[in-house]
Amino acid sequence: MKWRTIQWLRSVADFQQREEQIFLLLSLLIGALTGLAVVAFIVVTERLGMRLYPVGSAAWRRVFIPVAGSLAMGFLLYRYFPYARGSGVPQTKAALFARDGFISLRTVLGKFFCTATTLASGIPLGREGPSVQVGAGIGSVLGRWLGLRPEKVKALIPVGAAAAIAAAFNTPMAAVLFSLEEVVGDMHAPILGSVVLASATSWAVLRLLLGNNPLFRVPQYELVHPLELAIYALLGIAGGFLSVAFTRLLLDMRKFFLKLPKSTQWWHPVVGGVTVGLMGWFVPQVLGVGYGYVGSALNGTMALKLMLILVVFKLFGVTISYASGNAGGIFGPALFLGSMLGGAIGTVAHNLLPGYTATPGAYALVGMGALFAGIVRAPMTSVLMIFEMTRDYAVIVPLMIANLISFFISSQFQKEPIYDALAHQDGIHLPSHGTRDELRQRTVAQVTRSSPQILSAQMSVEDAVEQTRSGRFRIWPVADEGYFFGILNREALECALVDGRKEQLVASLVDTLHVPHVHTDQPLHLALERMSKYRLDVLPVVHRADLHRLEGVVTLPDVLDAYGIDRIGSK
Repeated sequence: MKWRTIQWLRSVADFQQREEQIFLLLSLLIGALTGLAVVAFIVVTERLGMRLYPVGSAAWRRVFIPVAGSLAMGFLLYRYFPYARGSGVPQTKAALFARDGFISLRTVLGKFFCTATTLASGIPLGREGPSVQVGAGIGSVLGRWLGLRPEKVKALIPVGAAAAIAAAFNTPMAAVLFSLEEVVGDMHAPILGSVVLASATSWAVLRLLLGNNPLFRVPQYELVHPLELAIYALLGIAGGFLSVAFTRLLLDMRKFFLKLPKSTQWWHPVVGGVTVGLMGWFVPQVLGVGYGYVGSALNGTMALKLMLILVVFKLFGVTISYASGNAGGIFGPALFLGSMLGGAIGTVAHNLLPGYTATPGAYALVGMGALFAGIVRAPMTSVLMIFEMTRDYAVIVPLMIANLISFFISSQFQKEPIYDALAHQDGIHLPSHGTRDELRQRTVAQVTRSSPQILSAQMSVEDAVEQTRSGRFRIWPVADEGYFFGILNREALECALVDGRKEQLVASLVDTLHVPHVHTDQPLHLALERMSKYRLDVLPVVHRADLHRLEGVVTLPDVLDAYGIDRIGSK
């Protein structure tokens, strides 16, 4: 018997070692495939865009093509690819934290095709966010196809995300930092080696196929005078408030569209297409991602008036396009807005103080980082990304000053980061940074049990009182055909019975708006704190992606048992 036990332990150890080796090889494969996907993304978008907007084409194309493209892609997104809308980063984080790492192959293909066509038609969104979902989706599909455990499949999500950013921006180090800082939320994640491996592989594929060309070609900058640091600080302030305006405008518009009937979703994207088309009739530079114009701002060759116009037009064009449901991200628009804002401030500063300030392009570069830090809320990634783009240390100190100020202002006036807020609007509650730090502690999942008793929402008060009299708890979940309404306590039932409402339905007594609850991956002490706050002995456990899906309950005796506390005097 002892020999069999030893053999079994050896086989388990061998399997775990092979699984780790498979995981590393899979990281290489994901990096290579994601690099190929991003290269295809770039090539398809650019070539299709050149066909739709040939040199010297008529002005009517700038109106007709965005409208037609957004209408056609809106129907495809509604009918065939419902999870391919928007940026891709919130969906990737939702897959990691709420869907056991699941991203379907259909979503990956739909994201690639719909985003490429949308961007080529002139909608001013970015390709980097969608690339993240495509890369993460490649990891998810391969992991499930190989039969890996759900934990390993989830671990492949940030691996694919890092590979996508490395190829999309040509910044492998920033890609690793973004994946850990924003997607995972843990700079000490055990998957660091795999993330680095996939990022380097994807970057190598990009260089092999498209050459070692930086995303933007910029001249070398230097700090002309210490007075410039004050101007960079002002740029950080302006960037922070523009970030807040961008985030709030996007979220408010998206909230409006989400309130419309679901059957109308197929035509929502055309609202963005019409808006962009009308803007493009007067200002063609509004169309598309606009990285060519970013390059002009970085090299100081763009007029002040045009930069100011583009800040306003892009602000509304991007937010309406995203909020209405077009496929595309906000990375690129954040960099565009930052370059135009920084270029405008730099132009004014250089005209007023030519002997004390650098060329406007330096401010455009710092503005890119400030908007990225303020909107995406990844300040460390922003600094490293700009450094990798320029390979110039001289810009680091101004960049850190502007980033810090922009990040602080954005955090003060818009508490919830944009990706978390977007997921929240979709009914998905992503764990906060504080919660992520506690995921390794005791969790709710360890003590979750199926509810000992559930009241039907269609039950009368009289029947509910009869059913609960023999129960040992004071709180009961109320549900009907798998739909969780809320909770009800003994006192509410008895009061309703005394008031003569014995025929009234139980559902009418439930407060469906404010339901105390927890999720399975939250720390156990949070369940105890909420039980204490709301005076509960039973707390419902609901799914992160669907608050009306009851996964079980947590009882006070079980929580106390988990902490080893004797319930003296309990019966």
